[in-house]
Amino acid sequence: MPHLLILGGTTEASALAAAVAGRGMRATLSYAGRTAHPRAQPVPVRVGGFGGAEGLVAWLCAEQVSCVVDATHPFAAQMSANAVAAAERAGVPLVALTRPPWRAGAGDRWTPVADLEAAVAALDGPPRRVMLALGRLHVERFAARPQHDYLLRFVDAPERAPSLPQHRLVIDRGPFTVAGDRRLLEAHRTELIICKNAGGEGAAAKLAAARALGVPVLMIDRPALPERRTCDSVAAVLHWLDHATDRGV
Repeated sequence: MPHLLILGGTTEASALAAAVAGRGMRATLSYAGRTAHPRAQPVPVRVGGFGGAEGLVAWLCAEQVSCVVDATHPFAAQMSANAVAAAERAGVPLVALTRPPWRAGAGDRWTPVADLEAAVAALDGPPRRVMLALGRLHVERFAARPQHDYLLRFVDAPERAPSLPQHRLVIDRGPFTVAGDRRLLEAHRTELIICKNAGGEGAAAKLAAARALGVPVLMIDRPALPERRTCDSVAAVLHWLDHATDRGV
């Protein structure tokens, strides 16, 4: 029976897992393990890294994986690069389930920056009230700009407090609403939001709230990723899988 590996951690990965489970397909959903209590899934789950591209090659061969779907976060550049390299070496077809990036519209006050380092550099100025909508892995970088009052929102409570002299921590799990994010921004009197251009609906509420309140946004561009076949919906991935099966994969 064909064995599908879904590289996950996104809402799209969970939706794909549900779809293939409904079809009775054999699949494994892999998480990086950064969330302490991930949502229950309808397919078997593995947690943790593979040990680079070489470790992933070994896992694909040992588990007789027939297809790989990279449904990781758009900023998981290293994992995506490892997946492309490993799939090629193992002779396993791969497709990426990608989200279209967000686009600024009327009323948005976005400033694009190339990467996280550029976002930190952009905060070299007088104190402001800043929402870091980046996840817990990157907030320590902003200790280099201690003059600001930071609003942080994590899925899980951190083991130790972030090393930011002034911060407010909110523990919450999306998807979020525009009304809820507007209340959050107003309560904190937020003057700037910093976020990655992740795309998708689940994290877009803060951008609509910022637009309504006239709050500017520093938008971090997506990293460069290796060339690969892409699909923009679960339905498109299922269509690709059907054709992969027709080819005897």
